[in-house]
Amino acid sequence: MRERSLTLIQDELVDYEKAMDRMAELVAERQRDERPDTLWLLSHPSVFTVGRRTPLHHLPDPARGIPVVETGRGGQLTYHGPGQLVGYLIVKLGEGEGIVDYVREVELRLVDALAALGLPAERRDTPPGSELLTGVWTVETGRKIVSIGMRQSRGVTSHGFALNVDGDLEPWRWAIPCGMPEADMTSLLRERGSADMNEVRAVVAQAFHAS
Repeated sequence: MRERSLTLIQDELVDYEKAMDRMAELVAERQRDERPDTLWLLSHPSVFTVGRRTPLHHLPDPARGIPVVETGRGGQLTYHGPGQLVGYLIVKLGEGEGIVDYVREVELRLVDALAALGLPAERRDTPPGSELLTGVWTVETGRKIVSIGMRQSRGVTSHGFALNVDGDLEPWRWAIPCGMPEADMTSLLRERGSADMNEVRAVVAQAFHAS
């Protein structure tokens, strides 16, 4: 992994569309070299976000009452809600470094963070012809605990990851997450029996050398 230090921004619950507006501002500032590489840690009120390739039958029943918002990131359907730690990464890629390279780095840094939190986890390679296996899975139970969807524009990344800490997992069952009908979404609370958002924030920030 490349050595890089990030500036840390932290917020609590931020409306998804307001966060997208703010993220666009941060990306523009980074493209103009007006700010350093940045990690923004926050959470969102309940919302499903979908990529451009998300099939309609993957979406939840509108009767569930949770908004569905189309987003410009890679990947397919993701759920965000309280008790989930979202990290937006606004990073200028190095020479010869592509978005796929950086996503692999993000996966490995989150594997390191989860190990520090006492939960063995792993990234997975995608078999030919399969849905892209971006994210992080628990080693012992094989459940998915981190979703990742990113993009890059003019050499700067945006969007990022969602780590389930201690939130309600039921909404994940109302749709098809990440294009994977078989995915069993999990959280630190489900796997360890306890979870502390403040501890998770600190460990994740440390894994990204963000301060």
